[in-house]
Amino acid sequence: MCNDLTVEDLFAGKPDDLQLAFDDVLLAVMDWQPNDVGAAAKAVVFTNTRAWLIVRPMSKLLELSFYTDSILSGPMIHKSGPNMNSKTKFRHSIRISGPGQITPEIVDMLKLGYDYGLR
Repeated sequence: MCNDLTVEDLFAGKPDDLQLAFDDVLLAVMDWQPNDVGAAAKAVVFTNTRAWLIVRPMSKLLELSFYTDSILSGPMIHKSGPNMNSKTKFRHSIRISGPGQITPEIVDMLKLGYDYGLR
């Protein structure tokens, strides 16, 4: 779907901490190639061969959603479960509220999602 939105448009009116948190996400994943970033209606979408990370700026949080072929668990996972009744694709979400919250554990989980997107 084509639109004229930019990533900056999605952060308009949001707290500065959300933009800084998003910058941390960008720094953590942009060396992984291929990796394109674009704005959708209410989210920033990262793609390699397909969408692998969806970042939704909320009023006070960023929700990072990614996919793998198995359930993940851990203290950083907000929600994890089958994607649309699939038995082979699982959606996970992590919520962050400001800069400095992207830990090595989160980067490792996002890398699992990136690798899954390459399949």
